[in-house]
Amino acid sequence: MRLPVRAGIALRKIAILGSTGSIGRQTLDIVAAHPDRLAVAALAAGRNNLETLAGQIRAFRPELVSVADEAGRRELLELMGGQEKVEVVTGDQGLVAVATHPAAQTVVTGLVGFLGVLPTAAAIRQGKTIALANKETLVAAGSVIMPLAARCNARIVPVDSEHSAIFQSLAGCRTEDISRIWLTASGGPFRTWSGDEIERATVDDALRHPNWSMGRKISVDSATLMNKGLEVIEARWLFSVTPQQVRVVIHPQSILHSAIEFVDGSLVGQMGLPDMRLPIHYALFWPERVPSQAVPRLDLAVSGSLTFEEPDRQRFPCLALAESVAGETNTLPCVFNAANEVAVEAFLQGLIRFGEIPKTIERLLAEHKPVSDPSLEDILGSDAWARQRCLRQLGAPAQQSVIS
Repeated sequence: MRLPVRAGIALRKIAILGSTGSIGRQTLDIVAAHPDRLAVAALAAGRNNLETLAGQIRAFRPELVSVADEAGRRELLELMGGQEKVEVVTGDQGLVAVATHPAAQTVVTGLVGFLGVLPTAAAIRQGKTIALANKETLVAAGSVIMPLAARCNARIVPVDSEHSAIFQSLAGCRTEDISRIWLTASGGPFRTWSGDEIERATVDDALRHPNWSMGRKISVDSATLMNKGLEVIEARWLFSVTPQQVRVVIHPQSILHSAIEFVDGSLVGQMGLPDMRLPIHYALFWPERVPSQAVPRLDLAVSGSLTFEEPDRQRFPCLALAESVAGETNTLPCVFNAANEVAVEAFLQGLIRFGEIPKTIERLLAEHKPVSDPSLEDILGSDAWARQRCLRQLGAPAQQSVIS
């Protein structure tokens, strides 16, 4: 089914990196609900969801599409049967081509992991607005990405629900007015489990998130509380605060998505249902506030009680590890991120136990000799070293980058 477009209305064109993943699909839900305001210029997706991608091409008619490799390109063209005229490119160059498509004003970075760094940097160099859902870009390369965005006059609008909440709460206020950021976490599926139970958790256990529907890697990160640790580092760069100003608090209901405590004692936060369409919608239309039937509404009268508690860093050591490197401006955070990505994939493949994830990261951090004031090339090199070293330690086969 082709979407109608109202004539005479200037459309905001977007490119989506990771169009068949959770963020990408929900972004397209918003586009479909606003065909008079939004249009798709380019899409990038991985090798595992080509049928879904073919359907997206038919519905949204992008000019450019990127897939992982030439085999995927041939399969996609066969699925489309020559019915759609679209340019199909591949690999890392394809990701960059999508991110820098001339017609795209906003680039939604829905990729998972370090894979998002290069295309995001390329889009920033062109001064595009980045709807950032790929937190690893700032975790691994924040010391490079944020100065680059400032030089190129590119705006980064966060899509993560927590950072969107902080971004919205800060509207009209100065960064220097922040006393601290309250970064909320659901606590994941193991919030009430004992340390021994967590150590023995299975893949199915880790993927069973109580509130959110997410991809496999992010679900495991939520189960270890690594996701919250990564968000501490991301917040440090996005909002120009120290890691000590970011306080993680467990909020099992996932209704308050995060808040700012200002120097005068005022606490300002953003609330909503645990649904990513709200922060995606905000990022796509920013700085406007646009009504939408695609975004679910929170009814305070029926929302129930909201509770908050301190996270247990002994049962969830990944959070403590993240906080230990959050203040670094060298390559340690990059190595930290790479070790986590490798360890999580090894867990998902059944090569290590859940409790081995933080131990794997800690071993690699101890081995790394950090590079101070790194360039993007230094970060790319550190990432490659960390992955190779971590794979050797685990006795795991080489991993391939996968986008959705």
